[in-house]
Amino acid sequence: MDTYDAAVYWGCRVESAEECARRAETFFRLLSQCDPIYTRWFEKADSRKKALQLQFEPTAETFARFFKRRGYRIAQVGFLFGAWTGHAENERGGSLRFTCGYDAVGALNNCVLDLPREEAGLERVLTVPVLADIIRAMVLAWEPDCGVVFANAYQRMREHPVGKPYTGWLMYFSRRMGEVPPLPEPVRVEPVEDKGTLIILTPERFNGHDPAHVALADQVRDLLDRAGLVRDLIPSPPAPHG
Repeated sequence: MDTYDAAVYWGCRVESAEECARRAETFFRLLSQCDPIYTRWFEKADSRKKALQLQFEPTAETFARFFKRRGYRIAQVGFLFGAWTGHAENERGGSLRFTCGYDAVGALNNCVLDLPREEAGLERVLTVPVLADIIRAMVLAWEPDCGVVFANAYQRMREHPVGKPYTGWLMYFSRRMGEVPPLPEPVRVEPVEDKGTLIILTPERFNGHDPAHVALADQVRDLLDRAGLVRDLIPSPPAPHG
């Protein structure tokens, strides 16, 4: 069975604990409207039993309190956080992690959501309308450079010459990344408010083992690459002088 994840990425952007907390509250609120599975959250811990005692309300005040803890801070600038939905079977309901406010050279800020693995969640969540809403929630909260819902089977098949963005079932590019070129059928393109553009490769579930889906993904990646959208979000270090 193929597995899927949703993720957004953005470059160095220093933000305070309060700013990151407000973004996190917005994200969890919008995500909770995408599917009932995302209405209950727990902090992660060393054991499932302990984690199930750590349910929290995802408000800005809660995140601001979390970000005061050493375990959720990154050096002098930046914050990281992980949570899961409390489902018993290997976090199959969904887990997420994000890094916000980080400015280290060679690192990215990001938010990654592991999508459900069990069949009930697959049938309900892994549909274009729900996934489009999930990407929109990520975009409106985090204002990333790019985003993707990707099939892990396709990612394992391809060793891309650049870093993120990945090629996926759904892809997002902010306006500051550039203009999305015309793409072949059945690809659909639609705006995400005034933030950027959402690309949907196939109306049915993308299959990383299907040769037709793989060929379409490769073709779309090539077109995006030619348009200058597929480029590493981490800048290369300056060349040494002399």
